[in-house]
Amino acid sequence: MKPCLLPLVTLLGLALYPVTSVAEEPQQSDYYTITPIPAPDGAVVEGGAIELLPDGKVAVCTRRGQVWTIENAFSHPDKPAKWTLFAEYLHEPLGLAWKDGWLYAVQRPEVTRMKDEDGDGRADIFETVNDDWGINGNYHEYTFGSRFDDEGYLWTTLCLTGSFTAESKYRGWVLRINEEGEMIPTASGVRSPGGIGFNKDGDVFYTDNQGAWNGSSSLKWVKPGSFQGNPNGNIWYDLAKRAGGTTGERPVEPPYTEEGSRTVEQREKISQLVPPAVILPHQKVGNSPTVPETDHSGGKFGPFDGQLFVGEQTHSKIHRVFLEKVNGLYQGAMFPFLEGFESGNIGVRISDDGALFTSGSNRGWGAKGGKPYNFERVNWTGKVPFEIHEMRATPDGFELTFTKPVDKATAKDSSFKMTAYTYIYQKAYGSPEVDHVEPKVSVASVADDGMSLKLKVEPLTKGHVHELHSEGLKTSDGGHGLLHTGAYYTLNEIPE
Repeated sequence: MKPCLLPLVTLLGLALYPVTSVAEEPQQSDYYTITPIPAPDGAVVEGGAIELLPDGKVAVCTRRGQVWTIENAFSHPDKPAKWTLFAEYLHEPLGLAWKDGWLYAVQRPEVTRMKDEDGDGRADIFETVNDDWGINGNYHEYTFGSRFDDEGYLWTTLCLTGSFTAESKYRGWVLRINEEGEMIPTASGVRSPGGIGFNKDGDVFYTDNQGAWNGSSSLKWVKPGSFQGNPNGNIWYDLAKRAGGTTGERPVEPPYTEEGSRTVEQREKISQLVPPAVILPHQKVGNSPTVPETDHSGGKFGPFDGQLFVGEQTHSKIHRVFLEKVNGLYQGAMFPFLEGFESGNIGVRISDDGALFTSGSNRGWGAKGGKPYNFERVNWTGKVPFEIHEMRATPDGFELTFTKPVDKATAKDSSFKMTAYTYIYQKAYGSPEVDHVEPKVSVASVADDGMSLKLKVEPLTKGHVHELHSEGLKTSDGGHGLLHTGAYYTLNEIPE
């Protein structure tokens, strides 16, 4: 068979009509890079918490009881990371904090502090700081710890026994402990925490996982003396009062009826009940939220300085959270931020110069990333993504601010869609979305500079998650859409 030759006129015709390239939509890697930092051969780094050390090293504790320090973690792979085993044989530590030359670890049964006295890189002094709570061998009696707050307290959250009962002392509680070993029972109502930390103002937040009395996973504000919603640990109230806890009176019991109730209703009956600040809708955004971490980098990690970043174990993600206080209660919005990590993120730590470290595990629950453990670093590329920066509640809707100006022609009613729903407050495990509302959303105004707009929402529903999708919105410089179009605002209070 003879080869088919394209006629010269056809070739000339192709030259006259060049193919135009179509601009691709931006990807998350345009803005944030994820760099795996391999563990030493034979090590299993199922990271439970991460701390930054004053000598520039990074410390990570593992679920298998080890603490590693890493040199060159900020510069790997340009300078290969160097791992040193600092301590081992701890009992599943899930908290690390550095203070005054000591590295504090929160283990299942106690807070321990460690020091390398002879300078060989390995801890040789171990001291028990506090062990005033109980364990009984149940696999689910995890204990998570924060860093120290401005008053010198380290905060711990104690998971229930089997995540349902409180068979060991103070299970289901938040405790705070200072370096002298003084312990103060501070709040009750915890079910199955995944991590604890601080917002930019120093207030304490922890994540709780979906289950009994938790319709969906959420980020919760630990107001001293508060009740977080699960009554099973309230059997320790009398003991907490004798220990000088900031607990007040024992909360009345929530309804145990089969039809359950709603958190917004029970707030009127249980004075100590503090609703979740931000609900993280189950399955839609994740299944197992972990530690909340604030960006204090002053813009070195991108345009989200002062906001919270929350690890997600099952979906191998990190969420972003904007918080505000309305009528004395925290509430706000969760935005997707970054996905594609190698395992389930448990520990998250952001440095002042804008590096985010994360580490985790897939043991027990599995993780989308697929690997049994990970230790990874996230860096901002310097390019600003087009994102909803803040979502604030107004008396008749929401105000959105953006990281880049919007194309005003696309800031129209048809670019926005919203649904609202809540969850049953009940003893049964979790809850479906209930009480659905389909609000009418209209654009009330757009700022002259295109950096913000106001939405009128009819109706707003107190106690509901307001799920917003902004598919049609475009940026003014290039015409591409939002990197993440979804936002999930928990409306505990409607501003006056």
